[in-house]
Amino acid sequence: MPFLEGEKSRLNWRKSARSVNGGNCTEVASTSGIIVVRDSQDPDTLVLSYPADTWRSFVSAVRGGALDIQS
Repeated sequence: MPFLEGEKSRLNWRKSARSVNGGNCTEVASTSGIIVVRDSQDPDTLVLSYPADTWRSFVSAVRGGALDIQS
């Protein structure tokens, strides 16, 4: 089932515990096997959606350092 824009207000949005008040953050929620991401500073704008397996792969890559910027 695809994410429907009208579902935004009913989702349980989560923000990282490392997020600082007033910081540039994203919020994440899940629904029907889909992960949705939005800008916490402007929650009424565009929401990005990903299949749950894709999101898990992304998080795993981040945690494993695969996406670290090399200086």
